[in-house]
Order: sequence, then structure tokens, then C-alpha cells
Amino acid sequence: MTAGPAASGRRILAVDDELQILRALKLVLRSAGYEVVTAANVEEALDVAAVSPVDAAIVDLLLPDGDGIELCQRLREWSSMPIIVLSAVGDEGEKVRALRSGADDYVTKPFGPQELVARLEAVLRRSSPEPEAGVIESNGLEVDFNAHVVRRDGEEIHLTPTEFELLRVLVRNRGRLLTHRALLTEVWGPEYADDITVLRGQIANLRRKLEPAERPRRYYIRTEPGIGYRFDPK
Repeated sequence: MTAGPAASGRRILAVDDELQILRALKLVLRSAGYEVVTAANVEEALDVAAVSPVDAAIVDLLLPDGDGIELCQRLREWSSMPIIVLSAVGDEGEKVRALRSGADDYVTKPFGPQELVARLEAVLRRSSPEPEAGVIESNGLEVDFNAHVVRRDGEEIHLTPTEFELLRVLVRNRGRLLTHRALLTEVWGPEYADDITVLRGQIANLRRKLEPAERPRRYYIRTEPGIGYRFDPK
């Protein structure tokens, strides 16, 4: 496995209490060109992340002093780094819990080295700042970030400041699943992180204004039940 340009200079935090798994992660990630720092539990991982800034974390679900869910939540209090949860537990409920807690992806053990690296590269790409574009157009929808103007098929759509900010976050992350918590924290602030009702109301408002009722319908905002939303205008 050769290093690609995405790996250059990237530091990855690997968290697992099984020494054999940590060794495998270090081998796989270093072979792909990443620098690797390790931790064996929640507290050690938090210390390492705080002292030695990293670009992403790969976190085991079951840890001796807590779990990967708790670690995701605590990292999300101050960091937006991509997080992949790695676990032998393939239950859908656990995946939903991980995504809701702030994880960007979930990989089930045993994992293929190439799949793990590909998923890591994907979350790193999504987290990299996108070159600022004044206007983004997609399937008849035009969002002008500088002028705060939205048009559909050339006709201006009037949005409230909150609706525009929510749309801005979705469009900037188009194609990426954003959890309820991530959207609420980004748009409304950490104190609203669990207020799903307000988010659902604003999403409903956006859909009513953006998505024409006539046929054929154009669905710009897609729901991932129980998890969040993504801007995916197909």
C-alpha cells in the first residue's frame, strides 16, 4: 500500500485496548503514509488529543474505562476532527448511537486494510476546508453565499437568517450525512445540541420553500431516519 497525497503530514489517533489491534492499525496506517499516535483508553486518548493535535481518530467501541461513544462525545465538545468508530459489534443500533454521538463513520471488525484507509481518506476529504465558492448551483437550485440569496430555476426564494444558515451548512457538506447534533451545534450552538424539535421544524420550512410541489418533485434534503440529514439533490 502506497502513500497518497492525502496522507502527507496527517496524524491519526488510534484508540484500542487490544495491543494486537493497535499494532495492526499502526502498520496499516503507516504503510498508507500516515503518522500514528496511540491510546489504550478514553482518558489517555483525550490527553493525547489535547497535547498532540491530530487530524482524525479511529476509536474502538469498547474501552476499559468507558466506550467509543463516550469518547466521541467528549472529543466533540472541543474538536471537529473526523472520527471513525471501529468495533466487532455490527448491530445497527450501535452504529446509530456512534453516528449520533459525533462519529463520522463506523467500520466493523474484522476490517480490510484497504477499506479502512479508503474510509479514512473519505472522512478527511470531507473535513478539509473547501475552497470558498461564492455561488453553488445544483439541480436548479442556486445558493449565493456572499449575497445571502437563494434561487430555484432563477426565481428568488426568501429564507430567514436561520434557514439560510442551515442550508449553508448542508450545502457546504453536500453528499455528507450530518447528524442532528452536528447540525444543531453548528447552526444554533452547543446549548441546542439535543433540541431535535427545532431542527425538524426548520428542515420542514426549508423543504416547503425549496422543493416544488409540482411533479416531478426535486428532493434536495434527504432524511436518514433517526440520524440526521444530507443535501443530496438528485
